[in-house]
Amino acid sequence: MIPPEPDASPREDRRPPPIRGLLARLRIRKKLILLHTVFSLLLLLILMVAIRPAVGRVVRTAEEAEARLLLRVAAAQGSLDAAPVGEGVEARLRAGSAEELSLRPEVTERARSLSGSPVLLRGRPGWQGVLHDVTPEGERFLIAGVTMAEARAAVWRLYLLVGGALLCVYALVAVSLEVLVLPRHVYGPLRRILEADQALRRGDTGHETIPDGAMPADELGEIMRSRNASVRALRQQERELAGALGRLEESHADLTRKNHMLERARRNLADADRLVSLGMMSAGLAHEMNTPLAVLKGMAERIASNPGAGLEPGQAALMRRVVARLERLSESLLDFARVRTPRTAHVAVRALVDEAVTLVRLDREGASVDYANAVPESLRVLVDGDGMLQVLVNLIRNGADSAREGPREPARGQPRVEIGSEEIDRDGERWVRITVRDNGAGIAPEILPRLFEPFVSTRLDARGTGLGLAVAEGIVREHGGVMLARNIPDGRGALFEVLLPCPQAGPAPAAPREAP
Repeated sequence: MIPPEPDASPREDRRPPPIRGLLARLRIRKKLILLHTVFSLLLLLILMVAIRPAVGRVVRTAEEAEARLLLRVAAAQGSLDAAPVGEGVEARLRAGSAEELSLRPEVTERARSLSGSPVLLRGRPGWQGVLHDVTPEGERFLIAGVTMAEARAAVWRLYLLVGGALLCVYALVAVSLEVLVLPRHVYGPLRRILEADQALRRGDTGHETIPDGAMPADELGEIMRSRNASVRALRQQERELAGALGRLEESHADLTRKNHMLERARRNLADADRLVSLGMMSAGLAHEMNTPLAVLKGMAERIASNPGAGLEPGQAALMRRVVARLERLSESLLDFARVRTPRTAHVAVRALVDEAVTLVRLDREGASVDYANAVPESLRVLVDGDGMLQVLVNLIRNGADSAREGPREPARGQPRVEIGSEEIDRDGERWVRITVRDNGAGIAPEILPRLFEPFVSTRLDARGTGLGLAVAEGIVREHGGVMLARNIPDGRGALFEVLLPCPQAGPAPAAPREAP
């Protein structure tokens, strides 16, 4: 079957507008008969209009000559009864004065001026002649009316004969066309085209084309050949489309199988990636436990060296916070293993920074660095407090190590780490930017593009595992934020930025968002 043509609109009427006119609804045969009849009548009318003036001129000339002759004879013999007339000619003679004959003055004046020659006037029917005659009795006028009835009747017979002959000849031509020419060369090819179209609509592929032997060599034959070529091209396109659909179905089945295999491989890779992530997180947690363990180790050594002294209340509270920190780190490992979503709450950022600075200060090397917390008291963000504390500890400790270990120049002064924040609006959304800036030597250019990748570190000793920034960047990404790092111009240290979305309420988004 022929596939339907695509429509611009399902309800749009694609039928052509109807052709209006007298011949629009007639069949071709009826149109030709009507045109034959109208053409023959028009031809007869044109012929009559063409020959009538010439034939009428001949009759009028004969009537004029007969009127001249009749007047001359009547004037010469002085009698109205002695004038001869031809056969089939009606003649009427009258004599009298101008008043008796009711002649117009211009006619009488013209007849007097012609001195014996008749004045011819057109009559109904025929011609009239007026002759001025002078007799012993006085002035008189002669009027002769001549009508050639036989000639006029012959003219009408001629008209009828010519019209009949013309109609007979044209009827013979029309019948010859209808019987001998049109059925074979017009009606037959049209009927074959119609039958082929009906077979095409039925899906009868054996009769949808016209045989080459049935095609004439005229314009209808060209139409038939063009139609056959279009039908064959359409069938070829249908075969190609069917083949493409078959190949598409095979490709779909193959893609379905491959998608199934890829999904199974993805699940396997997800399990493997989970194991790798678990290993990375374990290494990161071990890295994060160094500081709390160092605090506990220092207090334990102090108790061991002086058992009677005991611990001050502040030191005991610090020990409890350190132990709680170790418990939270172990719980985060369990949370990762159970794929549990982070517990978010509105947390004061300044308090988190203070606690992170306290934990970094417990390290012997971190105590020699000056820390400046410029975060306002009123700033609060919706985050997982333990996770964000881990991010801040890593960033502040990384800045402290960079400020302490970099080459000291007099212009830089004491090692220093500054923590600040600000609220920004981008595209109608509210964001919080937390910055950690140090006055160290900055980040090596070859490490900066891969800074947040696991196991990338500039300190390849026992403490430089390269996991701190990777773990921190992963936590920020889980909160829907982004972490950036860059060097401050003129070698004045490094700057880390943490961009976090700051909704009014609700949990943090699970998927990463596009940061400003």
